[in-house]
Amino acid sequence: MRRFALAQWLVALTLPLLAGCAENPLVLKGQLDKSQQQQLASARQRDELQTRASSLDRDNQELVTRLTQEQQRAKVMEDQVAMLREQLSGTAAQLARLGEDKKSGEQKVQALTASLQRQGGTTITPNNSLLQALPAVNLPDVYARRDGDVIRVELPSYRLFEAGNARLLPGAQQTIAAAATEILRMYPDQIIGVEGHTDSDPMRNSAWRNQHHLSLGQALAVYDVLLTQVRVPAQQLFVAGHGANHPLYSNATTPGKQRNARVELVIYPETVRKGP
Repeated sequence: MRRFALAQWLVALTLPLLAGCAENPLVLKGQLDKSQQQQLASARQRDELQTRASSLDRDNQELVTRLTQEQQRAKVMEDQVAMLREQLSGTAAQLARLGEDKKSGEQKVQALTASLQRQGGTTITPNNSLLQALPAVNLPDVYARRDGDVIRVELPSYRLFEAGNARLLPGAQQTIAAAATEILRMYPDQIIGVEGHTDSDPMRNSAWRNQHHLSLGQALAVYDVLLTQVRVPAQQLFVAGHGANHPLYSNATTPGKQRNARVELVIYPETVRKGP
């Protein structure tokens, strides 16, 4: 009986051990599956994070590109605003010069009127119909234009004078005479200003002190032709040299310089008539 009881006790003791050994592979397999699932979940999460990071990087690059473009647009707009301000400043300065020219012209006319009245024999009267028509001066590169209450006939310097000088070229006298004849045909009694202008090139190896002296010398050369060949009365003329102060176009280009260097025959509203 004792042996049987001992045997039963050993069996009872061994059975749980054997049962534990039988369940151990299942436990290990479950733990392995759980670990693999966790690894897969971690891999998916890592992939999602990488995808989000790539998307954020692309968004950041797009934002940087847009910011750069906006900065470039802003710079372009700043440059345009600066250019417009410069143009506005130049226009204001030009208007101021025109106002000064008009005032100077009025003062010259007043002085001429007083001088003529002191001398006797002439009177000056305004002519409101001055701007109704422009002189038809059909000469190469000679232009007539309205400018406020005056008419300006441009004679290009390169067709009249040697470069940087006041010596007339061959044929210049004929050009001056043809323009003056047409002006006098339409406006025989108007006061005519002979006004010299130059471009902005610096004076080099010139006998003239500066641009004002050169422009005045060129205006005087035209004035002499009007007196001696066209026979315009001296009391109907006055002379002025403006240098490079009144450009019509930019001096940055050759065509602009050619238009700026000129002698203008300026037809004023006032007339000079001989007294009785």
